[in-house]
Amino acid sequence: MEKLDITIKDFLINTGLENGVKQQKAVIIWPKIVGTKIAENTTAELVDFNVLIIKVKNSTWRNELYLKKDTILEKLNSELGPNTIKELRFL
Repeated sequence: MEKLDITIKDFLINTGLENGVKQQKAVIIWPKIVGTKIAENTTAELVDFNVLIIKVKNSTWRNELYLKKDTILEKLNSELGPNTIKELRFL
């Protein structure tokens, strides 16, 4: 099984898809990064050109997350790799 993991990783690197896969992983790990309370009031929608688009329940949550943006970006990139996500956009 380990050889399959290495083969897949090599394929992603050689085809230039590795960064895109890491970016899309941000959508999956969003709840883990931000915690239950924030995850209940937000949805990570997609990543577009290194920008993670987050749908928020209301403007109060948007403002709160804007204040925590740097911390969230740091946590995401520590999990995904440096500069994988460069910006968060709250809608």
